[in-house]
Formats: sequence, C-alpha cells, structure tokens
Amino acid sequence: MQFDTLDDIRAFCRDLPQGNAHVADAATRRQQNLTKPPGSLGRLEELAIWLARWQGREMPRLGRVTIAVFAGNHGVAGRGVSAYPQAVTGQMVANFDAGGAAINQIAQSAGAELRVVPIELDRPTRDFTVASAMDADEFLAAIDIGYRTVPGDCDLLAVGEMGIANTTTAAMLCAALLGGGARWAGRGTGVDEGGLLRKRAVIDAGLDFHRGMLGDPLGVAAALGGRELAAIAGAVLAARRQGIPVLLDGFVATAAVLPLVRLERGALDHCRAGHVSAESGHRELLRELALDPLLDLGMRLGEASGAAVAILLARAALACHAGMATFAEAGVSGAGD
Repeated sequence: MQFDTLDDIRAFCRDLPQGNAHVADAATRRQQNLTKPPGSLGRLEELAIWLARWQGREMPRLGRVTIAVFAGNHGVAGRGVSAYPQAVTGQMVANFDAGGAAINQIAQSAGAELRVVPIELDRPTRDFTVASAMDADEFLAAIDIGYRTVPGDCDLLAVGEMGIANTTTAAMLCAALLGGGARWAGRGTGVDEGGLLRKRAVIDAGLDFHRGMLGDPLGVAAALGGRELAAIAGAVLAARRQGIPVLLDGFVATAAVLPLVRLERGALDHCRAGHVSAESGHRELLRELALDPLLDLGMRLGEASGAAVAILLARAALACHAGMATFAEAGVSGAGD
C-alpha cells in the first residue's frame, strides 16, 4: 500500500477492514465450553477472542510476534524540554542493536522478534513552535516506513518508540486534538520543575503558532508530530490491512495513533493498550480512546517495553484457549448437568 497524499490516508481510514465476527463468536463458544466457570479467566478470555477476531482464526496462533521500535529526533529538543541530550536517541538505538536495553530482554522472554527502525536521526524535525515539524512529504515518508516494517505473516504486533523530547511532541498532539492545553505535559525522562514549565510553554507556543489548522488531524500529525510517531501510525494501518492485532505501548505510542481515531473512531478496534504508563496524561488519553490497559505496572520507559510485557499475557490467553479441555473432552459435568 502506498500513500501518496494525505487524502489517501483519509480514504483508507474511511474503509477499514473489519474483524471476523463469525470467528469471534466461535471462539466465544469455545471459551464457554472449556473446563472452567464462564468468565473465570477474566480478560484472558477476552484477549483470546480478540486475537481470534483479528487473525480470522478460531484457534489463533502466536508463532511470529514482532515488536517494532521506531526512533526519531525532534527539533523542539533544543527548547530544553528533556533531561537528556538529543544524542541519547542514537546511543540508545546502538544499545538496542547490541542487545543491552530492557526491550531486548523482554522481547527474548516474550518470544518476539525485535525490529528497531531509526528514522533520519541526523535530521531532526523542525521546532514546531516556529515552523511545521514536517511537511506532508516528510510525514508520508515516515508513514510509509512504518507501514513497510510490519511483516505480512506476523501474528501479533507491538509498537513503541525512542526519541528524546517525544513526550513533549505526544503532549502537543493531545493538546491540539483533544484540547486541554499544556496540562498534557508530564515529566517524561525526569525533567525538574523548570523543565516541566518549559514543556508547558512550548505546548502553548505550538498551539498559538498552528492555531489555524487544528481541525485537521493529519495536518496536526505532520506539523506537530515526529517521524517515529508517524511510523507507528503507519505500522498500525498496515496491521489493520493485514489482519494483525496490535499492542500499543505507552503515552507516546498511544498519542501517535490519536490522529487516526480523529479520522475514524473505529481505527483502533484491532488494538489493545498493553499497559498504562506512569507518564502524566496517558491514563486520561486511554480513557479518551476507550482503551482499557492490560497492565498497570508504573512503567515509563518507552521502547515498547510495556507492550512487550503484555505479549506474555497474550501467550497465556492463547495457551488456555487452545490447550484446555472442554467439559465433554474431560468428562467433567458442566453447569446445569
């Protein structure tokens, strides 16, 4: 799929493939016949049915699970909104490649392949307080990178990011698309009070500079977003086209797909929130998107770490769905027998 214009994305979002309701019903019936009281596995049952719906298989599989981490740099970092210098983005990408980061360990534990995709780290987006972060072509190029990162035979995709200053960018998108102004700003990598005030001032300045185009979700995503956020959106669109369920990571990854929801409310039906992060604003953003997080562990690392931990839940859900005996198979009396 090639998006040559923003209108191509808008058209795609108006005609999104839907999950397989027939398969979901069959998976639900199986859950009701397994050797347990109905509903007793709680959200593990819902996870198994969700996997079935979007994979189009009554018996889902998790043979190939992919974690995609996109990295980008932001011009607004020059405004002093992060506790770390911008060089850390590239240094952490090198750490991912060397296997030394948290996501490497979690991916291995979860039986998932890790794809790390740096996007023009030597060319940060422009400072959105004085210019558009990206023009339409730059935004579309990042969308395309994300779209093409998703393998067609993937059974489950987890998405995350790395990018110094990108919690400011995520907060900027929330403020522009949901209102509420600078209250979306949080401490990100651990900025002090002065850094938090600078983040809030940057958001106010960005809203003022771009106030004429805040009604256009994709225009906002280009002018106020980042390359790694656009790539996440592209990956989520690819997953929808290919029938792949998606686990979203934290605040930044969730803000990255907010523009899609503003185009089409059902754009994230194939997604689940892997966790709710400790970053200020994430819990409220999930409420806005009607996403109930699978985990609440106080994590705020990014790099898809929370979504990757949630893969373990998906594996547990599938193990029960596929491996448990039915009442008839086990010779166990069911309810009412």
